[in-house]
Amino acid sequence: MGRVAKKWWGVVAVAAAVVVAAGLVWFKPWALWVDETVNESLPAPSASPAPSAPPSGTGTTPPAATPPAGPVTVAQGTFISHEHRTQGTAKVVRLADGSHTLRLEGLDTSNGPDLRVWLSDAPVKEGTAGWRVFDDGAYANVAALKGNKGDQNYPLPADLDWSAFRSVSIWCDRFDVSFGAATLARV
Repeated sequence: MGRVAKKWWGVVAVAAAVVVAAGLVWFKPWALWVDETVNESLPAPSASPAPSAPPSGTGTTPPAATPPAGPVTVAQGTFISHEHRTQGTAKVVRLADGSHTLRLEGLDTSNGPDLRVWLSDAPVKEGTAGWRVFDDGAYANVAALKGNKGDQNYPLPADLDWSAFRSVSIWCDRFDVSFGAATLARV
């Protein structure tokens, strides 16, 4: 083999190594075998402030403090599988302070690169027809998925009208595909 051929093979080997390294960084194939489990409790209601004493000399007693309404599930749905097997329940929970949290319970899906939790106005469709619909209309990118297994909470911003969305998707932003989704039905 001549010097030119050796140099050419050296260039090809370096280029191939760069392509393989870039592919590994982009696709993260090891993520399919690494589980991240999250076990968060539902946020507890905050304690009510103690009633204050009446001003002296008024003779009136303050009204009894009403206990805060505990967490209430206002919408929920069961995940179906899309690109990857996905199980669990999605719930929108109104907390005692009036704020809302998206709660994923018993989530079990594959791990992957750049997984997100999305609210979408798209309907949940079975099979491959449902894999790519969630970015076709209105959607809200709630947060990065904390873990591919377990129970987890995602506080919803006060200015987000969650009721305008009918579904939740575990969305792979890297490849624009749903791993699984749930239709949110009012309870």
